[in-house]
Amino acid sequence: MKRRLAKLLGQGLATLCLFGATAWGILVIHYLGPGSTAIRVTLAVALAVLGLAALACVWFRRARGLVWLAYASALVWVLMVWHGAEPCNDRDWQSEVAVLPYATFDGDLVTVHNIRNFDYRTETDFTPGYYDRTFELSRLDRVDLVAAYWMGPAVAHLFLTFGFGADHLAISIEARKDKQRVYATLPGFFRQYELIYVVADERDAIRVRTNYRADPPEDVYLYRINAPLANGRRVLLEYLRDMNALREHPRFYNTLATNCTTMILTHAAVNPGHVPFSWKILLSGYAPEYLYELGRLDQSQPFMALQQRSRINDAAKMADQASDFSERIRAGLP
Repeated sequence: MKRRLAKLLGQGLATLCLFGATAWGILVIHYLGPGSTAIRVTLAVALAVLGLAALACVWFRRARGLVWLAYASALVWVLMVWHGAEPCNDRDWQSEVAVLPYATFDGDLVTVHNIRNFDYRTETDFTPGYYDRTFELSRLDRVDLVAAYWMGPAVAHLFLTFGFGADHLAISIEARKDKQRVYATLPGFFRQYELIYVVADERDAIRVRTNYRADPPEDVYLYRINAPLANGRRVLLEYLRDMNALREHPRFYNTLATNCTTMILTHAAVNPGHVPFSWKILLSGYAPEYLYELGRLDQSQPFMALQQRSRINDAAKMADQASDFSERIRAGLP
């Protein structure tokens, strides 16, 4: 009886592994495979048939050797296709991500080049604009977390903004999209987008989300991070160094592993006592609450009250293009 149960469990586990490997392979072929759509569909169907044959071998033990050889060969080819996809910086990029930022260093001074500052009329109608600015690292006086929600409480786009007195530098880690592709979650697992650091004026990075995005609209929250400023400087330097590295060595964005939230956690690991991993990092909408639980956000009130006070949509709409936009959206915040 125990042997029979162990066999059934083994067959069940093998079935799950085969199903997962075959589904992954089909999607790799769909997104990365060679040739026309018709060729990719044919290859995907062939892999599905091999997967079903391998599954039959698990349960019925017929023609096992030949089928396993064919299926394993197909998966090896799929892995070659996967690893053959290479990121690049030479595509016809969408305007919002067309220009790569970079930084130059001179002791305590860092000059950030190509800071985005678009003049928006609508979300998609704008005049591109960029500027350079030099920051004195020793003058960093705050680091804020921005969380933008558009599809319920579990999912948010997170980015950091670094304050130097009246000047603020927003850095958002995003998928770099070309003009042929809009962003979607599933393709983001399959090397369809490169990684980019969008370095922007807050009147751009925040205002486009609060004042112009309407389909769907976004609720935007700004939280001051409670941590030593030395930690913030180290994180900023990590951002800038990695941003520079992408100019010569582009990398792929990944919906799960290399996204706006996991990359913040990765860079924060440079600090002692950094934030430990949690499922609330993967479900990024809960990341601000997780930071609150760790004491990294204001503790003078319950999190729900803090969250309500931290919503900045109304203040951003009132401030709009004002030169003191950053000061106005922080008025009354903890």
